[in-house]
Parts: sequence; C-alpha cells; structure tokens
Amino acid sequence: MTRDLFRSTLAETIALHQRVMDGDTAPLFAAVAAITSAVTATGKVLLFGNGGSAADAQHVAAELVGRFARERRALAALALTADTSVVTAVGNDYAYDRVFARQVEALGARGDVAIGISTSGGSANVVAGLDAAGARGLTTIALTGCDGGAVGRAAAIHINVPSSSTARVQEVHRTLLHVICDLVEQSVA
Repeated sequence: MTRDLFRSTLAETIALHQRVMDGDTAPLFAAVAAITSAVTATGKVLLFGNGGSAADAQHVAAELVGRFARERRALAALALTADTSVVTAVGNDYAYDRVFARQVEALGARGDVAIGISTSGGSANVVAGLDAAGARGLTTIALTGCDGGAVGRAAAIHINVPSSSTARVQEVHRTLLHVICDLVEQSVA
C-alpha cells in the first residue's frame, strides 16, 4: 500500500510536469522577460498567495534577493505574505480580500512586476492584488492550477498548471518558479 502510494504520487507528478513541458511555454518566457526587465531597470517583484502559495512567494523572493544558483547582484523582491503585522492589520481594518491589494497600492510602482500564485485560480485576495497592480501600471503574472479561474483572467501573463490536485499543482509551480529564477539570474548576470 505505501509503495503504491509512493509510485502513484511520483507518476502523477511526472505526468503533470510532462504535460506542462509539452504545453504552451510562451507565458513562462514572457514572465522571465517581464521580471528581467523590471529588475534590470531597478524595479521590484511583489509576490503573493495563500497557504502553500504564500510559502512559494516567500521562497521566490528569497531566491531573487539572495541568489538561486550563481553569484550576482541582489534583485529587489518582496513577498507580501511575510509581514504578519501588515497582513493582520489590513485583514482586520479592511477585509482579508484586501491584504495584497493594499500592499500593492503602498509598494507597487509602474515598471514593477506583481506575481499572484493560486492553485485553485479562485483566491479573491489574489485577484484583488493583481487588479490593484494592473491599475498602478505593474506587469501582472499569475501562476494557477485548475483552469486558471479569476486569478488567471486578472493577469496579463498567465502560467497555468492544468490540474485540480493542489499538491501536484504546487509541485509543478515550484519547478516553474525555479526555472524562472534560473533564467532571470542568467539574464542579469
């Protein structure tokens, strides 16, 4: 039983990675170009999501500010999930749907990039964050699962992992985010 679960989980993950690899790669390369353009011109990357996607946002911010695989200058990136005082104050004083939008309004500027991550594609606060970013002139990127939903429709660049399994989508998101970090890092080195 345990060995079957192990094998089936890896088989599902491999199959979904293969499906994404064989799909449309244009959005991924558009995201790399947008991020590279922003950080080359002293812009920044704002990232946000909920739960595991919040962890992915923080992970990517760390890779860009620190380094991914090679030495290079620090790149400006900020996970809007990391400041619990801001998240809880905005959630309490306004609404949880505003926790990312309010921060984008405070920190985002034309030429920056906003990346919203949602495995369901239906996170209202991610949609609101992307909408606020678009209104301020930021380039908007969505990483989604399922069919992309409202989150995918809210972004100028939509990278979709077509699965309803949260765990499998997160696994592919992490791979794609690592590819993005690697390509951006090569572009700015």
